[in-house]
Amino acid sequence: MSDVCSQLAALGSATVYEAGGRRGYVEADLVQIVPGSRAAGPARTVLCGQDDNLMVHAVMAEVQPGEVIVLSMPEPRPVALVGELLATQAKGRGAAAILVDASVRDVEDLVELGLPIWARWIRVRGAGKDRAGEIGSPVTLGGARIRPGDIVVLDGDGAAVVESERVQDVLAASRERAERERIKRSKLERGALSFDLDGLRERVESDRR
Repeated sequence: MSDVCSQLAALGSATVYEAGGRRGYVEADLVQIVPGSRAAGPARTVLCGQDDNLMVHAVMAEVQPGEVIVLSMPEPRPVALVGELLATQAKGRGAAAILVDASVRDVEDLVELGLPIWARWIRVRGAGKDRAGEIGSPVTLGGARIRPGDIVVLDGDGAAVVESERVQDVLAASRERAERERIKRSKLERGALSFDLDGLRERVESDRR
């Protein structure tokens, strides 16, 4: 699975999303905390109590190497669920990345730490540690349903989710799409136009008739 995830990360969230039939799009303005980072891995899902990160501490005892920790709350709010100390634990446990449907803080320390992290906000407001939530239940983030074990692909374009049972098919389709784009890019570099290669000129001229 690690090789599959490495390939999906290299192909990128946009290619995976398009090749996967435009499914699993995370509709959220995510901040890429570590510039240039990209990651992919099976989701370790966490539903925290509202404005509370007790379960973020709890999940560190369960996360497995290569997993993407997906943190959510009943309602996304700019409350910091993760700071430098929790991120240090996640990195030490071998997490591939963290996706936070809330805030992070200690951002300069997070950048230096280097663990790939994506969050809705950067805010200093801290979370409580009083409300139990759930680990390992499906969560919804930016309209995308994420189940434990689904593959989350993250990079500078955002996030895409691939259902675990579709991973091999989506990987194959993503490779094919990347190869088509490689060939097309070569033609564009030689002066061809996507207006013609994609048959778009015909559509425009047809509409004008």
